[in-house]
Amino acid sequence: MLCIHNTQTDPYFNLAAEEYLLKSFKDNIFMLWQNEPSIIIGKHQDVWTEVNLKFVQDQQITIARRLSGGSAVYHDPGNLNLTFIENGQIIQTDKHTIQIMNFLRTLGVHVTMDGWDGLAIGGFKISGSAQSIHKNRYLHHATLLFSTDLDRLVTSLKNTSRQTLAKTRGKRSTFVKSVRSPVTNIRAHLPASISIQHFKKALLYYFTINNPGIQNYSFTQADLEAIYRLKERKYATTSWNFNTYTL
Repeated sequence: MLCIHNTQTDPYFNLAAEEYLLKSFKDNIFMLWQNEPSIIIGKHQDVWTEVNLKFVQDQQITIARRLSGGSAVYHDPGNLNLTFIENGQIIQTDKHTIQIMNFLRTLGVHVTMDGWDGLAIGGFKISGSAQSIHKNRYLHHATLLFSTDLDRLVTSLKNTSRQTLAKTRGKRSTFVKSVRSPVTNIRAHLPASISIQHFKKALLYYFTINNPGIQNYSFTQADLEAIYRLKERKYATTSWNFNTYTL
């Protein structure tokens, strides 16, 4: 397994990196990354239904569409993203969710699975996930709310019906709608206060010692060039992120 600590915070680059690793590599991969403030919507979702566009535009929050399905989520530097890419056509969602759950328990945070391949503390969600399959490989990625701005999260994803009606004008509504859940930050439930940097180091260490043979990997120049090409041709385009009627 390759371990990639991706320090890029551009959501278009990071989503392109996931697709590139899924389709161009043969190795199993674990990647840890963060995004600047952004809304990441599922592949089959309607931006106009899911996002508070006026607030998001006023706050200069990026809107990006990912390769996988599922609900819209808010990312910022207080949220960690974990990507698992493995060979096989059966997505082992429980495997990765349990790994994350066991890691949190080493820090004294007791979480439960929420029935949607996510994790919660006392009924408040702290992790969600989504999946994608390409040939004989699958991608499972998950969020971890550590110290996210929860007010911005809630407001960004609070759609207004007037906005939706004005845009759709009765067009088909077969898009996947998000499942909303109350949320909380992991930091509020830790026995002792730690920084997100300390949390990241602990997470990387946990996955290193629990995956024998894991090797650190950094993007090569060829990798970066391929990822940037995919970003510019797909993930940073208006047609991919907003033109939901032609996806």
